[in-house]
Amino acid sequence: MRVSKYIRKWFPLFALPTFLAFTLAFLIPFGMGLFLSFTTFRTVDDAQWVGVQNYVLAFTENNDFLNALWFTVRFTVVSVITVNVIAFALAMLLTKAIKGTNIFRAVFFLPNLIGGIVLGYVFQLLINGILGQLFSQDLTYSSAYGFWGLVVVVNWQMIGYMMIIYIAGIQNIPGEVIEAADIDAAGFWRKLVHVTIPMVASSVTICTFLTMANCLKLFDQNLALTAGAPQNETEGLALNIFRTFYNMRNHQGVGQAKAVVFFVFVAIIAFLQLRLTRSKEVEG
Repeated sequence: MRVSKYIRKWFPLFALPTFLAFTLAFLIPFGMGLFLSFTTFRTVDDAQWVGVQNYVLAFTENNDFLNALWFTVRFTVVSVITVNVIAFALAMLLTKAIKGTNIFRAVFFLPNLIGGIVLGYVFQLLINGILGQLFSQDLTYSSAYGFWGLVVVVNWQMIGYMMIIYIAGIQNIPGEVIEAADIDAAGFWRKLVHVTIPMVASSVTICTFLTMANCLKLFDQNLALTAGAPQNETEGLALNIFRTFYNMRNHQGVGQAKAVVFFVFVAIIAFLQLRLTRSKEVEG
């Protein structure tokens, strides 16, 4: 009771710095951005109210925003599956009694420390070199090259990070549970489906959320690897919003409207994903 009393007494004091930082860095800018999405402006001081005109233009002026949305959805679905499947497989392998597992873990994790811009340009050189040698083509020849090139870059960067999370989850499985499965003569696949995966459901939730959020917000790698080529067919939502805001004349309001739509879209997808994986976590 005394502990609870002290927590209630001092909680506002300790929470105040974080609340102020959250208000200044997120709530106020978000509120201003929401307001500006209903205006036409060059600076915040000269904003003029236009209602939902910016939102209408975002979807009807051309098909770039819808194409970017569809490209982002396809890319995210493929990348979330590939990153998590490969990361989980590596985690299963590196939790076995194999010599040098710590070295392998460090090597697989290192790409996560490299910036997206750097990775994008490095892989652009590598992929263009391979395509040039094999087909005398480059990434701008086909949107398929850019799509799968981005999938490779994101997988190479994120697999190691997700692998570490899965390793932590696998190592926390109680030993007696594994022993009970062995006593019941459960095979590898049966233990995997009925023991390992349900027991690491919380890790699956975390990794799926992180992978999905990063893929939906992809910008650096997209800009460096393809820059939307050919003809904006490999342009993600974040890159499309950036170009609308900074490269199109008098379209700052439209860019801001796209940003608000992007925020709502990501928030809804993230909420649904968390609800789905959390329900499986409870069942497990």
